[in-house]
Amino acid sequence: MHKKKRFLNRFTHHPRFTYLIAVVITILLGLASRKYSQLLPLFIAENAGDTIWAEMVYFGFRFLFVGKSRLTAIILSFLFSYTIEFSQLYQAVWVNQIRGTVLGSLILGKGFLVVDLFRYTVGIITAALVDRVCLNCLHVRRDRHL
Repeated sequence: MHKKKRFLNRFTHHPRFTYLIAVVITILLGLASRKYSQLLPLFIAENAGDTIWAEMVYFGFRFLFVGKSRLTAIILSFLFSYTIEFSQLYQAVWVNQIRGTVLGSLILGKGFLVVDLFRYTVGIITAALVDRVCLNCLHVRRDRHL
């Protein structure tokens, strides 16, 4: 039993686990921002989805490349998000069929909007700040207890 507890502590105290939780939370927040948009102030309802999507992308890269720097995750997040947005200028039948599905729409979007680039920028910077301030504090505190 003691070995099991030690394994669970190592697993749940690992930075990768923290980023996995951050990804799940941002996905839930993003879906909620779309489902309950009528309950939000107009500005937030119009901008939250793409901003939160970019935050999820950032936390996803932190999860995948946990040993790399925060700057690496920021750069990869910008490259990925901007590439997805610019790919929306391509309107072939096959890719539009993918975009016509729920998952395809959530990942690939539907049409290019310059304002989305600003939303992604805000989301990535916000996620990096949350990472630096909040998540980093969790790792430092957890490391002291191990």
